[in-house]
Amino acid sequence: MPVTLPPLEDVLGHAHVVAVPMRVRFRGVTVREAVLLDGPYGWGEFSPFVEYGDVEAASWLEAGIEAAWMGWPAPQRDRVAVNATVPALPADQVPALLDRFGQCGTVKVKVAEAGQSLTDDVARVRAVRECRPDAAIRVDANGAWSVEQALTALRSLAEIGLQYAEQPCASVEELVALRELLDRDGVRVPLAADESIRKADDPLRVARSGAIEFAVVKVAPLGGVARTIAVAEKLSQLGVRIVVSSALDTSVGIAAGVAAAAALPTEPLACGLGTVALFTSDVCADPLLPVAGTLPVRAVSPVPDPGRFAAAADRTEWWLDRLARSWHVLESRSLA
Repeated sequence: MPVTLPPLEDVLGHAHVVAVPMRVRFRGVTVREAVLLDGPYGWGEFSPFVEYGDVEAASWLEAGIEAAWMGWPAPQRDRVAVNATVPALPADQVPALLDRFGQCGTVKVKVAEAGQSLTDDVARVRAVRECRPDAAIRVDANGAWSVEQALTALRSLAEIGLQYAEQPCASVEELVALRELLDRDGVRVPLAADESIRKADDPLRVARSGAIEFAVVKVAPLGGVARTIAVAEKLSQLGVRIVVSSALDTSVGIAAGVAAAAALPTEPLACGLGTVALFTSDVCADPLLPVAGTLPVRAVSPVPDPGRFAAAADRTEWWLDRLARSWHVLESRSLA
């Protein structure tokens, strides 16, 4: 169901630009900026990464408008399991970071960071295994490896034990080639897709290729909870297991991911929705932080203190201008 587009003046009039500091660098970000939208159905978030163009960013605005002006499908469960997320930290910093997530039984580890080596990746993943001997461990390369680099890396990481490797290579063709080489060499590492779903014109193509066993779906890049559920159901029909994840959102954006995970007909695997633990604080007084490895399904409201997290004036102007451009992209889609 397409999102009904409210007037631009209405959206801008309900927009609050915030800047939230992070405990550790993640995707090169140390302060997460976002636009929070206060609408008749609650709060939505618009926070595409700064390098994304207007067309890609428009889907994020669509998700925020859905949350604030339309609402979400009814949940099928009242809590969802989540994974801990370990950025590309030195191995000796892993224990303290994991402590912030509590007893999550699944841990996702970032690998293939620019300027780091496979030795760094292996040390980080081993540190996770030492801290959480029984955890399901996932690694995420964000498509940064070539096929040969991925093969070499996964041969080493497989010895530690992985639930899956997320987007080890960028293209579907590379994922297919990697799957064939891993099978040839007897390397038991399932593959998952993220960017090959949320950035693709055809989000089902990678599943039809046979290269993956897991699919990571994200509400903001896919344009909202309803659309994420629709894509997830089609992926499930192709035999792929679903993980709902986030894009370094505040609790407002995380609530949308939780809503999607809770509304899926089949309960997803532990979701990548525990990342509020990576912030020094959150826009909500009662942030969505994991407790015993789960998050509750509930509405959230930001702290009524616009000065606490308000972005600088120049950044506020930048974000509101970006929001307007993204709104015009959505308008052109609705008229097409």
